[in-house]
Amino acid sequence: MDVRVNLDDFIKEFAENCENVQRKYYKKNQIITTYIQKRNQICVLLKGEADLVRYDFNGARSIIEHYTAGDFFGEAFYIVSVNNELSVEAKKNCEVLLFSYDNLYGDCKYDCKYGCKYHDMLKENFSKIMVDKMKALNTRIEILTKRTIREKLLGYFNILSTRKLSKSFTIPFSLTDLADYLSVDRSAMMREIKNLKDEGIIEKDGNLFTLLTF
Repeated sequence: MDVRVNLDDFIKEFAENCENVQRKYYKKNQIITTYIQKRNQICVLLKGEADLVRYDFNGARSIIEHYTAGDFFGEAFYIVSVNNELSVEAKKNCEVLLFSYDNLYGDCKYDCKYGCKYHDMLKENFSKIMVDKMKALNTRIEILTKRTIREKLLGYFNILSTRKLSKSFTIPFSLTDLADYLSVDRSAMMREIKNLKDEGIIEKDGNLFTLLTF
């Protein structure tokens, strides 16, 4: 059973029939959650887009993950040693379900109308959710281990192209956010994108990119 495929049922049964979950709304640029307290919180993004970001001691910003509707995030997916550096920021107006991992495998504290089918669905699919999280993090690690800005850009573009099964794809970031995701200087990245265009390696139309030589 695919959690994403059954997202409508997943939301309906959990949000309407279990009192042990919260549905919250956030405006663009609001902080959805910070990974400071050890709440073991799990969040499901129902609508909108959001980024998991980290700020270092000098205020430099890095984007760790980008979330769209159906994605899971929260403190439960990260070890305590990094929690105090991370927060999730709404990139658009967002609707989010929030609940505690600690309640996932125990008996629900509330008299749920349908015996917490949503809890059951989560338990059945949690291993797949964790595998998907690991794939997303491994993708970013693969990109960050590239030595040059060009290698990082082309590595990321190839990943997006492969996912879409097309040489043309849309990046989910602004160019400023793309630089933060790749952990590179924006001006240097823009120069490299121009070089790739001039060399006939890529085409660019806004956020739409096309790989020409791969």
